[in-house]
Amino acid sequence: MNNDRKAAVAGIHEYPLRVAPGVSAMQIKAASLKAALDDAGLKWSDVDGLYDAGDGEGGGGLGLSAYLGLKPKVIDTTQVGGSSYEFHAAHALRDIAAGRVKVAVTTYGSTAASLRTPIGTGLLGRGPASWQSNMETPYGSTLIANYAMVAHRHMHEYGTTTEQLAQISVATRKHAMRNPEAVKAMTDLQFVKVDEISVQDVLDSRIIADPLHLLECCMVSDGGGAAVFVAPEIARDIKKKPVWIIGSGEATKYRENGGDITTSAGAQSGPAAFGQAGVTPGEIDIAMIYDSFTITVGVCLEDLGFCKKGEVGQFIADGHLAFDRPGLTLNTDGGGLSSNHPGMRGLFLLLEATRQLRGESTSQVPGARLAVAHGNGGLLGATHTGGTVILAAD
Repeated sequence: MNNDRKAAVAGIHEYPLRVAPGVSAMQIKAASLKAALDDAGLKWSDVDGLYDAGDGEGGGGLGLSAYLGLKPKVIDTTQVGGSSYEFHAAHALRDIAAGRVKVAVTTYGSTAASLRTPIGTGLLGRGPASWQSNMETPYGSTLIANYAMVAHRHMHEYGTTTEQLAQISVATRKHAMRNPEAVKAMTDLQFVKVDEISVQDVLDSRIIADPLHLLECCMVSDGGGAAVFVAPEIARDIKKKPVWIIGSGEATKYRENGGDITTSAGAQSGPAAFGQAGVTPGEIDIAMIYDSFTITVGVCLEDLGFCKKGEVGQFIADGHLAFDRPGLTLNTDGGGLSSNHPGMRGLFLLLEATRQLRGESTSQVPGARLAVAHGNGGLLGATHTGGTVILAAD
């Protein structure tokens, strides 16, 4: 393992409500950042680095600085979809290691549920046709249809079954039922069954885009949160034990002639992160992987090296995923499938990974020492990004 500790997660906060009418996205961001700074024992005046993906009304680095009354030395406005926050963690690591900042923050806020935003089922193309959409928009392609194509191809290529992918939904729901905020989320969003589910429950839920069922699709919620990244000299005096960022990787993937849509950008970002961290996938205790759909998790598990390409079905059958079973543990907060998904979920992966390594999760894995947070931004099987962050307990 890489023992060179250059930056740590010092404070975190997850906005507790998944349905928050009357609250703006910027209010969620501001409240979350205040709580994350309190969690670290730091003040507004300590912040000298601001990393933002442009979410929130009139946000972005400039708008958010003005809204919060901050004058950061570094502003990073990287926006690469749901993996933006893994990119922010990577960039904060580099900037802190270079001595440019000492206390960096990233925030997220969204009211997608209150605004009735059709994240997965709305048409991909908006406005005039462009080079990116002129072969899709005229035919009414939706976001979920893109993921369904990846699932069909994976099943055709490797024999993967819906029953195998359904186990991902089963495991994350099991974790969600131990998380009071996730239970409230499902209740407030009027889930048909707020309880643990079975593979059969997944198969019996209606098809949204063949072969993906309703219970294989993420919820659409309000929500947000914040994370604080600090230099080692700051980490010595924070309120809780630091969680160290020891490796990161960033990558982009898009459709190419002869390309494989079942291989994600994680195949490039994962090895880079593990290489920098000096650890292997087999040493990881917790995998927080972007679960927009079950197929997203399946593909990313393979591409990050937890199993070979095409073998995720057997990997799941071997007993992984649930916190109380041996092997790799997945998405212990309940994930986007059963806890929250306000549109870009990458920040929550970092938050729950940090809770696990602090020993604060509601589905705690005893003795957890290493975690990976992997975000997938954009469209799996089309233009998307992979952001991989390796975290270590103090």
